[in-house]
Amino acid sequence: MARNLVLAATALCGGILLAPPAGTAQTAIDALGVTVTTTPAVTTDYLFRGLSQTRGKPAVQLTVDAEHSSGLYVGAFVSNVAFQGTNARQEVDYSAGYRFTLGDLKLDIGGTYYTYAGYTAPRGGFELNFAELALRTSYEIAPVKFVGLAAWSPNFYGESGSGFYLEGGFDMALDYGFTISPRIGYQWIERNLVPATGSRDGYFGSPDYLTLSVGISREIVGGVIGTFTGVWNSNTGRQDCFGGQKVCDSRAVLTLSRPF
Repeated sequence: MARNLVLAATALCGGILLAPPAGTAQTAIDALGVTVTTTPAVTTDYLFRGLSQTRGKPAVQLTVDAEHSSGLYVGAFVSNVAFQGTNARQEVDYSAGYRFTLGDLKLDIGGTYYTYAGYTAPRGGFELNFAELALRTSYEIAPVKFVGLAAWSPNFYGESGSGFYLEGGFDMALDYGFTISPRIGYQWIERNLVPATGSRDGYFGSPDYLTLSVGISREIVGGVIGTFTGVWNSNTGRQDCFGGQKVCDSRAVLTLSRPF
């Protein structure tokens, strides 16, 4: 999409890092029964489902999550972006949902609205903003936590029609404070490539694709968490990637974050 030509993670926090942080930090507001987690981060490349949202350049990000003791939550995510052929320079996502447990299974049902501040659709172009519903699950059998994600959008990025994403993986604690986080995901899009002449439908810019990643994370010092992630996508062929862009290429990413 340069999202006509890229897509970009993270759903809230989703949207965000491919590997989860090795630790958490939170601020409780006891009188309201609310816990707020704020996570600033810097990364060498902002990836969303394996695709670069900054065309291989660094990003500065902030995630805020406020959860009530009932399980209801709201949140936001902000990052710089760079999509070829657009004036979008910033992504601002808004999320809300409900977290609960069924026995030892943790579930999160929520929605995210992805917006691109400052973007103006060109004449004959399409909107980038889109909404998505998601179900996240986790189940822990120490020292392994299994995680899953299913997300659906009625009108995906670039007005490309229905989009569905499915992901699974696990986080496993290793010696010396390291955590390894493999993930495998697949993105389906209703309208992938440039439609027939005269069509008024938007499109994504890439075929449906598989994305694989492995992240290694560890607290470095003072609560700062370092995450190194390697990513491979099945749409790495230049002809299959948003008109010949490099945003689908396999790559390695380093992220530093500090939850508060």
